[in-house]
Amino acid sequence: MTRPGLTLQGVSFVLPDGRPLFTGLDAVFDRRPTGLVGRNGVGKTVLARLLAGQLTPSAGRCLRDGRVHYLAQQVAPAATATVADVAGVRQALDALRRIEAGDSRPDDFAALDERWDLRRQLAAALESQGLGALSPDTPARRLSGGQLMRVALAGALLSRADHLILDEPSNHLDRAGRAVLLDRLAAWRGGLLVISHDRRLLDRMARIVDLSPQGLRSYGGGYARYAEQRAGEQASAHELLAHRRHERRREGRALAAQHERMARRDAHGRRSGRDANQAPILLGRQRERSELSTAKRLQQHAVVRERLDREVRDAAARAGEDAAVVVHAPRVDARASQCVVRLEAVELPHVAPATRRIDLALFGGQRVGVVGANGAGKSVLLQVLAGRLAPRSGSCRVAVAHALLDQRLDVLPPGRSAVVQLRERHPGAGEGEVRAKLAQIGLDAACVDLPSGELSGGERLKAALACVLYAAEPPPLLLLDEPDNHLDLPSLEALETMLRAYAGTLVVVSHDDALLDRLALTDRLSATPAGWRMGSWVAGE
Repeated sequence: MTRPGLTLQGVSFVLPDGRPLFTGLDAVFDRRPTGLVGRNGVGKTVLARLLAGQLTPSAGRCLRDGRVHYLAQQVAPAATATVADVAGVRQALDALRRIEAGDSRPDDFAALDERWDLRRQLAAALESQGLGALSPDTPARRLSGGQLMRVALAGALLSRADHLILDEPSNHLDRAGRAVLLDRLAAWRGGLLVISHDRRLLDRMARIVDLSPQGLRSYGGGYARYAEQRAGEQASAHELLAHRRHERRREGRALAAQHERMARRDAHGRRSGRDANQAPILLGRQRERSELSTAKRLQQHAVVRERLDREVRDAAARAGEDAAVVVHAPRVDARASQCVVRLEAVELPHVAPATRRIDLALFGGQRVGVVGANGAGKSVLLQVLAGRLAPRSGSCRVAVAHALLDQRLDVLPPGRSAVVQLRERHPGAGEGEVRAKLAQIGLDAACVDLPSGELSGGERLKAALACVLYAAEPPPLLLLDEPDNHLDLPSLEALETMLRAYAGTLVVVSHDDALLDRLALTDRLSATPAGWRMGSWVAGE
């Protein structure tokens, strides 16, 4: 009998510094479409690579029924790579060329694996991803991040794998690319495991598996059902925690009262013995029995207290598994009558002619979502507004202080820690206050002192947010380029809450419709084939 998919048997993984990432995981990932979620740093990518066979567990076994294709969240081809390399079919295409030239080496037939129409399949897969103009020999360096991901996805779907493991596949994809991804995955008939924070993608899954410090837990249904169940579990966990704490206080008072009664009785017994003029040897034996009885009672009380403490710790661990991530909205001066941005006859650099020219005026408190296809110039527009790029022509005036969080997080120098950088931006804050704010935003004590370059993508984004939002003078104009990339779901929800409360002028670029619909946006700035178009924001469009 074959094993049903991908199986974990007592799997543990220890980091190079000796810290355990997770311990004793047991699970089966069958052929149902499954979403894997969990906090940043909990080990989702490591688990995916273990399942794919790219890493070896420190203990336990990973069993694989069939071939597994793993697609990493960052597609980083070599400088000489081509489209065929990114799609993972270079070796097979080279073998096909040699066979067609008359070479009959067995290795080539094995590499081709009877895919005699591979060229046609690749062309069709690229066409389905909106990349029909590319050839297998197109240099990968010419492609944008979104195009690289789409080529890699095309290759994954051509891989003949029995199981696909996709790590944040919708990152860097525009709206059209995300729609294609959903369609292609709906048609996939093999096993599917998707690591993602994209709620619309997760809602297409048959189940959600949550990885936490307590292990793996499976929930039937998509993201909406998972969120509903998790909310119910958290409410129950907090109820249990409150009950355990109350029980510990009540039992603690009872033990203290009992100890006090016994101490009074022992003292009374000793006085009575002396008053009765008993022999010294009898008094000594009585005192010895009393001391033994007291020691036994203290030991029993210690056992009870340890049990109560353990029950509280266990309840706190369950309740604290999703400890709230808090992002405080900064207080800024947002006068609706003030024109904070004015672009007049601006020509953007490095942008196609259709969206090269733009006229734009933004006022205090205006909230704009910028949407459009990859390569249309959305990020370039933010770079021009932030003064990092000069327009080719025209006038760009920004009348207020501003901050840009771009996709590379250049605001965060990699060599200094989050604590140091936040204190530089808010000199009046004490170190305790700085560390408390970083902890609330989801950065634990172990990472806030590390150089920012050593943090994960999600941790770096949180640190960058803290440095911008908690500065001594927060910016009245906030420019965000794909802020949802790399954030876990609790952090993403906290970011949405903060941005809804932000009173300044907000300009956010994102392909995540669920995020944009939750930000109480006022306007939609669309990069279209006919140029830039400004209109009112209507959720769900």
